[in-house]
Amino acid sequence: MANPPVCRIMDYGKFRYEESQKAKESRKKTVQVSIKEVKFRPKIGKGDFDTKVRHMQDFLHDGHKVKVTLQFRGREMAHPELGSKILDAVIEQLGPIAKVEAYARLEGRNMTMVIAPEKKAAPKKSERPDKPHVPAAADTASESSVEPAAEPELEPDVEPAAAQASPADTAPAPDPA
Repeated sequence: MANPPVCRIMDYGKFRYEESQKAKESRKKTVQVSIKEVKFRPKIGKGDFDTKVRHMQDFLHDGHKVKVTLQFRGREMAHPELGSKILDAVIEQLGPIAKVEAYARLEGRNMTMVIAPEKKAAPKKSERPDKPHVPAAADTASESSVEPAAEPELEPDVEPAAAQASPADTAPAPDPA
């Protein structure tokens, strides 16, 4: 303790306000990561599989974790290796944008795996190359300085074959008379 005792006289309402502002600012900096779940079946078709993987890519680009659940029914429980094949194919298709956080494990009738986005700066939804941002019609009308799309380069004009022929070839043939 200090001698003599030291205290600060302050406005308690102002103190509470400043503390709430600090707490609000710290909450603003935190990122909410939610877990999205995608469910598969062992007998899934190629088209459905591709669609679900595409949805998983969207979730990962948005920064969400993805829980992949493979549901077994009836006699499918006798072949869990079919489920692990499907989960391996999911990992293979997601490639470098995802890392496996919890590997596949069988829990009752479900096989689950958790995938998280790779730590590299994942582009946000508006910056992704596979879904370009298309401005609304009102926006394009107001912008008069929009640059036209670049024209593809054409090859230089090639002269026709007749113009490239040698003079001996173009000379008139002598009369046989």
